[in-house]
Amino acid sequence: MELAIYDAFRKAGVEEEAAKAIAENLNTTISSAIERKVDSKQLATKSDIEHHYAVHSQQLATKGDIEQLRLETKAEIEKAKADIIKWIFGAIITAVGLATGIAMAIARVFFAA
Repeated sequence: MELAIYDAFRKAGVEEEAAKAIAENLNTTISSAIERKVDSKQLATKSDIEHHYAVHSQQLATKGDIEQLRLETKAEIEKAKADIIKWIFGAIITAVGLATGIAMAIARVFFAA
């Protein structure tokens, strides 16, 4: 294999010493890579990648659903808050009107001419 690499570089116009050094370096690198044992736990199959992609997609969808739910809940809280303010304002107006009516009735009883 080293000879084929050397020949390819020589045909490409690379000087003899440089071609020889490159071929030896590539051969050493390839040989050491082949000799290294690869742990099968570090390898991912196509189904592993597809599963990871599916899980990641579900996580993104779940995050989107949570954000949508948060926005809907916030809108419902704002609506309830507006309703409460409206009812409290109405109750205050009613209480003031009722108190005024009672005060006028009492004044009429005590100050009747």
